[in-house]
Amino acid sequence: MPNWLLPEYIQDMLPDEAWRVERMRAQLLDLLRKSGYQLVAPPLLEYAESLLIDGSDDMDLRTFKLVDQLSGRTLALRADITPQAARIDAHLLNRQGVARLCYVGSVLHTQPAGLTRTRELLQIGAELYGHGGLESDLEIQQLMLQSLGLLGIRDVHLDLGHVGVFRTLANHAKLGKELENELFAALQSKDSAALRSLVQPLDTVLRNALLALPTLYGNCAEVLARARKLLPDSAEIGAALGALQTASSKLQPLVSSVGIDLADLRGYHYHSGMVFAAYHAGSHDAIALGGRYDNLGKSFGRARAATGFSMDLRQLYRLLAPQTASFGICAPLLDDDALRGKIAQLRAAGETVVVDLLDDAALRRELQCDRELVLRDGAWQVVAL
Repeated sequence: MPNWLLPEYIQDMLPDEAWRVERMRAQLLDLLRKSGYQLVAPPLLEYAESLLIDGSDDMDLRTFKLVDQLSGRTLALRADITPQAARIDAHLLNRQGVARLCYVGSVLHTQPAGLTRTRELLQIGAELYGHGGLESDLEIQQLMLQSLGLLGIRDVHLDLGHVGVFRTLANHAKLGKELENELFAALQSKDSAALRSLVQPLDTVLRNALLALPTLYGNCAEVLARARKLLPDSAEIGAALGALQTASSKLQPLVSSVGIDLADLRGYHYHSGMVFAAYHAGSHDAIALGGRYDNLGKSFGRARAATGFSMDLRQLYRLLAPQTASFGICAPLLDDDALRGKIAQLRAAGETVVVDLLDDAALRRELQCDRELVLRDGAWQVVAL
């Protein structure tokens, strides 16, 4: 096999994509900075137990692992930066009040999330710690949608869910861990036949409620009205449905549409409240994800209320309209003080000036220049090629 081939679902970023992704990164980090989020840069590699979320088989399967030749312990390449941000909040910053953190960096997955996805994502995100109310959920959700809008991504559909609904039903049913996991899998895949079989031992109220969950998706007002009729009248479920109603009304102006999906249990093993996902008309996969995860900090000995979102800049790049190519100015290779001064002046003004080292007209197109510096009337001037 040629040694220039890359592993499957691993790709280089060529100049046009790399430069644009870098501009996207700078735009979003500036928005996050202005919103009060502080940048952290955790390492790509950590001890496996720090990166793997307890009970999350999905995260475990997504994570590359290797043995550390120094310590003999198992190391892991991060598949998500969220656990690292939670560790930093819990043990390095150790703040008592609200902490807002943001990050950007590569994450690696053992398997691609979709047929057109890479296994090396460039993840950017924001996390808010120390506040457990709806206000922080809304801040994070609005910031995610503002980020998409800043990049020029329109026609966004937002799905809202709440893992607290299923968790409340599971707690009331006193489910064993194995049955809870089986129900979770059936709900995630919307496997009605499997779900019907699994709920048979439960009492009528809980059985009917769990069977109703996969049907509770779609238009916000309709779904919430049906949920209040079909689900038990408990304080926890009522609070969850109320939070979803408030969030949908607040976020509607920022998106094309908002939907509810009460069977969306993505990240169930560490999410603890409202979850959300943004979709675009040109993509089947979610383009941004997030949710509340108040229990994740327990892994680091300090539970903190927390909510956040993340997105993959490489995925978002493919949704953007192509940009007009940017051309530079070609300069001759000469030992001339006036020429060097003119080049410095043009670069200081923001122009790209490329010195033509080969002076080969046949190769000049590769320099991506549409103008050149020529000496006229004793002065270096920019003229069209």
